[in-house]
Amino acid sequence: MVFLILLFLFIVVPVLEISLLIKVGGAIGGFNTILFVILTAILGAYLVRQQGFATIQKLQQETQAGRIPALQIAEGVALLFAGAVLLTPGFITDAIGFTLLIPQTRQLIVRFLANNYSQGKSNFSYTSYTSNKQQNHNSEPNVIEGEYSDTDKDRK
Repeated sequence: MVFLILLFLFIVVPVLEISLLIKVGGAIGGFNTILFVILTAILGAYLVRQQGFATIQKLQQETQAGRIPALQIAEGVALLFAGAVLLTPGFITDAIGFTLLIPQTRQLIVRFLANNYSQGKSNFSYTSYTSNKQQNHNSEPNVIEGEYSDTDKDRK
């Protein structure tokens, strides 16, 4: 599965980007296409920076309130990804990056990924975390029970 994702990211996406850049360049001219790609990169970097600072502020507020800033951390990762694809020349990656800059869309994507892909590795999901926090907001701090095993000792 990882191989197919990497194949798609490093072969299919660049081929699609190049063909789209050639088509757009033929329609509006090469100089205008290059100018448009540069302007979207500058605008994207500015917006990522602005939203990154807002996300850091939310993260600090959640931490100071004694809550785990899971959503803010995931949004920060999504913004980092948005910044990377916005700086990559091309229209498809720009569309992905600008989509991630819309807060509601970004939160939907983060929640979808948290709910669908974290289930196999742990029992954490964004919805179960928030519903537990909402139920226990007036009670004492949560205690998480668990077991600890030193895997290095077990291997010897």
